[in-house]
Order: sequence, then C-alpha cells, then structure tokens
Amino acid sequence: MTVTGVQLQEYLAGLDYPVSREDLVRWAQENGASTAMLQMLHSLPVEQFESPDELNAALTTVS
Repeated sequence: MTVTGVQLQEYLAGLDYPVSREDLVRWAQENGASTAMLQMLHSLPVEQFESPDELNAALTTVS
C-alpha cells in the first residue's frame, strides 16, 4: 500500500513526537485509518519515531 502525505496528515493530525509505534497505530485507528493502513503501521521496523520525517522514511520501506 502506498501512503500519501495527504493520508498521513488526515490520520495523524495533531500527533506529538516522539511517538511509539503502538501509540502511532492507536492514534491512526482512532482517526479512522483503514485496516490496511493500520497493518502497514504495525509492520514498521522502528519502535519509536522522533519526527514526522523519521516516520516518513520508515514508511517508504514498507509501502
């Protein structure tokens, strides 16, 4: 699944960094992310993200 910047903004708006992978998944779920997107977030190789740029870099490895 390819994640666009617009989708990330929609599902992760208001998220504070640093954020753990589990908190990231929970936040996306609470904001209506699809099952496919939630599964992709669960598969991220990093346990914690210090910034949106770090998250975007990790997403490119699984999308």
